[in-house]
Amino acid sequence: MPQVASWAGTPSIKGSSESVRMALLTFSLVGLQFTWGIEMTYCTPYLLQLGLTKSKTSLVWIAGPLSGLVMAPVVGVLADKSKSKYGRRRPFMIGGAIIVSLGLLLLGWTAEIVGFFIPESELRRLLTITLAVLSIYLVDFAINAIQSSCRSLIVDTLPIPKQQEGSAWASRMIAIGHLAGYGVSTVDLLKIFGRTLGDSQFKQCCVIAAASLLTSVGITSWAVKERVLISTRDADVKSGAVQLVGKILKTTWHLPDRIRAICWVQFWAWIGWFPFLFYSTTWVGETYFRYTPEASIADSTDPLGDIGRIGSLSLLIFSIITFIGSVLLPYVVRSPENDAKSGQRNFTPRPPPALAPLASVLNDAKPDLLTAWMLSHIIFAGAMFFAPFVRSLHMATVLVSICGIPWALACWAPFSFMGIEINRMTAPSTILANGSSYRRLPTPSDDFSLPAPSPNFLRLNHLDRDVDNDDEDTGASTGETAGIYLGILNLFTTLPQFVGTFISMIVFEILEPGKHPELHKGENVDGKGKDDVVKKVTEGPDAIAVCLLIGSVSAVGAAYATGRMKRMYRRPS
Repeated sequence: MPQVASWAGTPSIKGSSESVRMALLTFSLVGLQFTWGIEMTYCTPYLLQLGLTKSKTSLVWIAGPLSGLVMAPVVGVLADKSKSKYGRRRPFMIGGAIIVSLGLLLLGWTAEIVGFFIPESELRRLLTITLAVLSIYLVDFAINAIQSSCRSLIVDTLPIPKQQEGSAWASRMIAIGHLAGYGVSTVDLLKIFGRTLGDSQFKQCCVIAAASLLTSVGITSWAVKERVLISTRDADVKSGAVQLVGKILKTTWHLPDRIRAICWVQFWAWIGWFPFLFYSTTWVGETYFRYTPEASIADSTDPLGDIGRIGSLSLLIFSIITFIGSVLLPYVVRSPENDAKSGQRNFTPRPPPALAPLASVLNDAKPDLLTAWMLSHIIFAGAMFFAPFVRSLHMATVLVSICGIPWALACWAPFSFMGIEINRMTAPSTILANGSSYRRLPTPSDDFSLPAPSPNFLRLNHLDRDVDNDDEDTGASTGETAGIYLGILNLFTTLPQFVGTFISMIVFEILEPGKHPELHKGENVDGKGKDDVVKKVTEGPDAIAVCLLIGSVSAVGAAYATGRMKRMYRRPS
């Protein structure tokens, strides 16, 4: 008889209430998104300030999709099979946080480190750029390992009825992280800390980001106890590098229909989100200096900090709207798990009798999560369509802020559906057309919680059985293969970023070749004097705005793919 996976213990989360437990489970995402926010705010203008052209800078950002392409599925598979006594996800989270923190410090002090060994010369400039790019790659690769593990930890820990709630809390923590990151970026840190944390805004942001990531990951790792994998299935015993890659490719090729649909929505959506997330701060800052007569970047003593602060102000508003949306949307959008149970209503707590008719009408009027997700793509596409026509800081801020609601759903919906679909694969019931099998779990009325030994702990009883099956990719216990499936979802998040990078490179090379004039303070740039540079800044289309426009077309494709997925969910699974 084939050996099945065996486990020790049950997942538990510290905390005296469900809200506290959910917050602790997802708190690591605060530091993660804070770090992303700092990187997206400052790294593009930082590289431009070092002397890279926009087209070459777009090539540097291949680090993001490349790291996601490699790290997410690989770390997912390795973590799925980890037998560490500390659990499968937390060791990767802690190790990745340490590496990211070192990478951030290296990035902030790149010039000083190179300058310590190399005297002032062209070689020093080239080595500074090289070390900065390598630091960004180090940060991106490690942060993708953390992100994959954080998301898998949520899926591992929570049963099906809590998956949407867990994803909603994750969305809230992401919004808080963005809010904190962009909020810090809008403040002149040198006036607060002096030169204690560094002699520039960028350096101080790197130090704060490193500290916040280590703290948030440490809190989640302390609060969550994972079950420990004792032995793996027979199919997983022999798994070298070739088998690892083979398993990822085989699983990707034979995805269940619904998971494949989620991945394709993610693919089209992220072609649009890539230029927004990586270039919107620079775009807003450029818009201000291009079209505000009294503003002159040539007179700035810290152009990198100024563009970062101006751009971050709009993204701060964006983050506030995202946070509000992440808190309120779960109350006005129907859970996909409830939709799957025809005829069932979920009034908890039950409304007063006098308000019951109104509550029934409002409940029926709630859009389902798929509809809300589809509308979010349309809203994002509409906002980005107008980007090339923006001629003021206020209008740029309005467009960026509108995207807060779509981003809240982008951080919530795909992971909610993935968590539900992954956890459904636990008891064989239906063979799909593509040969993959789904398994049914008990309904939410069944008890997933074991009595906690104290009010400060929640223990969740996952099904620890496997079902004999010749197909090595089926038969997983609850959350057993969360790592690989969420890694594959990350593949469909990162592959479109390669597309976005390629599009951005072409657009930048055509519309804005050469060094970036706004970050060279009016000095000779590409053989032009100050007056020529000012003319170059204000004339011609904005290349980033054109990239945002192209992204809006892809968002329309994401809306169409979501509509197809909605029709799929109406059919019996």
